[in-house]
Amino acid sequence: MKQVNALGRRKSAVARVYVVPGKGNIVINGRDINEYFCDESLRYIVNQPFSVTGTTAQFDVKVNVDGGGIKGQAEAIRLGIARALCEVDKEAYRSTLKSNGFLTRDAREVERKKPGQPGARRRFQFSKR
Repeated sequence: MKQVNALGRRKSAVARVYVVPGKGNIVINGRDINEYFCDESLRYIVNQPFSVTGTTAQFDVKVNVDGGGIKGQAEAIRLGIARALCEVDKEAYRSTLKSNGFLTRDAREVERKKPGQPGARRRFQFSKR
């Protein structure tokens, strides 16, 4: 199997994911996953597609991610890994990943600020007198 690449997005984070057969190393922006994501819950989010499909420690992953916050980046990486695993073997992994919701792009974005208001929905305080 050659290198498989996929794209994952969440909020304003974009992750380019490259998957090759290996020992389970995950490198994000040139740093190890334990160094990049200090929080255990974010590492769990990134590893979910591997644990669900039972492919833990079978693939090496290289990720270039930018934009957004760390939570959005972790979820973008999860989507990219799930899409890459689908390209590796559609019959074996697609149904499992789809039933767990890892192939669905979360389309929620920040609503834009409107003119004449302090935020997207917030209004300036009303004063009767």
